[in-house]
Amino acid sequence: MSICARLRAGIVTASAAETRAIAHELAAALPPDIVLALHGDLGVGKTTFVQGLAAGFGCPDPVTSPTFTIYTLHQGGRRTLVHLDAYRLDSGAQIDSLMLEDFLVSPYCLAVEWPEKIAEWIPSEAWHLELGITADEHHTLRLLA
Repeated sequence: MSICARLRAGIVTASAAETRAIAHELAAALPPDIVLALHGDLGVGKTTFVQGLAAGFGCPDPVTSPTFTIYTLHQGGRRTLVHLDAYRLDSGAQIDSLMLEDFLVSPYCLAVEWPEKIAEWIPSEAWHLELGITADEHHTLRLLA
């Protein structure tokens, strides 16, 4: 079964390493120039997931949450990963002032944490990934689109 089919069915991971491995695998399956909206509460593993994407794209630099810088760029061997944390934004209108479009050079993947904060800016063709935590502290990943 493909990684996309597995994610649509839902995957449960027991560690950060497993979550990163799933993201690493997904990186190879993502189409070019994709927006990946990462939904979930604080602490569900959104940044951990982006770390796996970065590894899958061949990005050598460490990935941390860009909460205060809003976004970071990670150059990989296959594409550029743009990691956006919209937590501190109030609306999609604020994206324009960030000049983010200047960094979306094909091929790219834009991974957005807290996409609901800028929902009107997220393109309709974006892929949405829901992350969660079960009662027994396992992490869940489910691709919605």
